[in-house]
Amino acid sequence: MAAWSSTTPLCFRPPSRSAFPYRSSCSSRFFLPPSTKRTLILSPNPRPPKTAMALSGPGLGFQQALNLFQSSPPSWPSSLFCNLIIFALGSPILVSGLSLSGIAAAFVLGTLTWRAFGPSGFLLVAAYFVIGTAATKIKMAQKEAQGIAEKRKGRRGPGSVIGSSAAGCVCAFLSIYGVGGKAFSQLWQLGFVASFCTKLSDTISSEIGKAYGKTTYLVTTFKVVPRGTEGAVSIEGTFAGFFASVLLASIGYLAGEIDAAGAIICVMASQIANVGESIIGAALQEKEGFQWLNNDTVNIINISMGSIIAVFIQQIILRNWHM
Repeated sequence: MAAWSSTTPLCFRPPSRSAFPYRSSCSSRFFLPPSTKRTLILSPNPRPPKTAMALSGPGLGFQQALNLFQSSPPSWPSSLFCNLIIFALGSPILVSGLSLSGIAAAFVLGTLTWRAFGPSGFLLVAAYFVIGTAATKIKMAQKEAQGIAEKRKGRRGPGSVIGSSAAGCVCAFLSIYGVGGKAFSQLWQLGFVASFCTKLSDTISSEIGKAYGKTTYLVTTFKVVPRGTEGAVSIEGTFAGFFASVLLASIGYLAGEIDAAGAIICVMASQIANVGESIIGAALQEKEGFQWLNNDTVNIINISMGSIIAVFIQQIILRNWHM
């Protein structure tokens, strides 16, 4: 690259037969006006000024971040980045509903969900968490006085996070690695949504029943039992749980995770699974010989039933009905 100041003469002449090198003499001279005070740069690829390069740095970083956020299909780096940003922004809500170890478990769940189902799947899980946490906080003082409130003011730990999301995580892994091919991809999405509809319905039924249930019945005998008894149900809690599953299934439908038929299936599966969970809780949970059947284990069984029942309805009943 060569540069001349405004007072440097520029020599223009056609090349001689020898072409190169030019002779030092020149038959004509051209001077740039001294008033311009500019520098002439002769280069096929001139570098942009440093100020322009400096200004382009932040813009480039923002564009890269935007590309990660809009990555389709999601990648592991984009999922990790998006999850990190959302967790940072939503930290006040997370702290109110989860312990620190619970937040770590939820971060893994969020990253996995984004990688498998993108922003729509993440939105579904976020809606589940917000609605479930809000219900847990209802009449907390009353629940604590009666000894039926969740521990740590309703701030759930990693066991609760895993117990609530195990079936959804399995569906996410099956979707990520394309198990069954395209023919099964929608089934994994259906099972994913059904698992969270089931768990939200169970959580809302329990928390609203504890707070507002006038009479609670043991599901196996229909005898009146105190609030908070394992396997007990109330009319208020049952209706609240049903509407919660409808709400979350509707969110899944509007977000594009499932179609209208899938939303109906998720609601049906969640209610069947919750009846089964109540029977298990009443008959076996914390009974002699079943000490291993704690609340987190029952949650895993519950949401697994919800996912399996939803897939069963879709594949067996609806397929045969269409045939």
